[in-house]
Amino acid sequence: MHPLERLVNLVALLLESPRPLTFDQIRDAMPEAYAQGEIPSAKRMFERDKDILRDVGVPIEVASTDVWEVEHGYTIPKDRYYLPEIDLTPEEISALFVAARAGGEDSTAEQGVRKLLYGAEGRFLPGAEPALAGDAARLDARVLAAAEAIGDRVGIRFNYRTSRGATSDREIDPYGLVVRGGHWYVVGLDGERGEIRSFRFSRMLGDVSRRGAASAPPEGFRAAEHVGAGPWGPGEAREHVVVAFSPDVAWWATKGIEGIEDVGMREDGWRVQRVPTAPGDGIVSWVLSFGPDAELLEPASLRQEVVRRLEVVLA
Repeated sequence: MHPLERLVNLVALLLESPRPLTFDQIRDAMPEAYAQGEIPSAKRMFERDKDILRDVGVPIEVASTDVWEVEHGYTIPKDRYYLPEIDLTPEEISALFVAARAGGEDSTAEQGVRKLLYGAEGRFLPGAEPALAGDAARLDARVLAAAEAIGDRVGIRFNYRTSRGATSDREIDPYGLVVRGGHWYVVGLDGERGEIRSFRFSRMLGDVSRRGAASAPPEGFRAAEHVGAGPWGPGEAREHVVVAFSPDVAWWATKGIEGIEDVGMREDGWRVQRVPTAPGDGIVSWVLSFGPDAELLEPASLRQEVVRRLEVVLA
């Protein structure tokens, strides 16, 4: 097993486990990683891996595994490992824009803020529309206009293109802004549909304009809860696929994906789950990335797309 794969699997195992795991339990769960014949040799490799992970900031802790505190195991507290969602106020967004322009185009502050706003190395992350990748100033104006509308509690209007390519004029009462997957979203009440929805700025065509007074967000509203995300990227509309995972990957394959529904266990030991996804066939590539350890069961149209791609590879 490649050292990086071993480290990633160890982190995933400790995050997934509901209780601290002893070294023996870790070795049983990861036989390919610590399969040395002699236990002391395997233990030394584990200790080296543990030190490497701690050096890069992974908070591996030692905790008791029994009430008598005789035996100890290893765990990674989720509250210390995961970063919080970026859910910024209009004032914080304005401060970011000021910081991005304060030191000149090549300043450290400008570069850092652009990485936050647009993804690694100052660019949009893969999947953003190429036409807007070089038009950051215009996108900035849209985000700032929405932020000001939220602060003034007025509605906004814009032309929008969905992930399926359909365009239409939208009018919403904006409630909040979210950054997820390298993209900016405005979340608010869609008056025509009568429900809270999220809209990605990079799919807006033209400028954002103001309209009349807007409603207040409901009590307890959090914008981040209305932008679903998965390994294929977030989307304002959510669909579901049914996927079966082998025992080798089932314990980590859907880790961190919101809205997962466990369907049950098949007779062959495979775990079946309903996975939320954005519209389209982007989920197909994700399923195929697991190789023989994942099977897309429903819907039939996407299952057929999996078969089609595999047949192309086979040919």
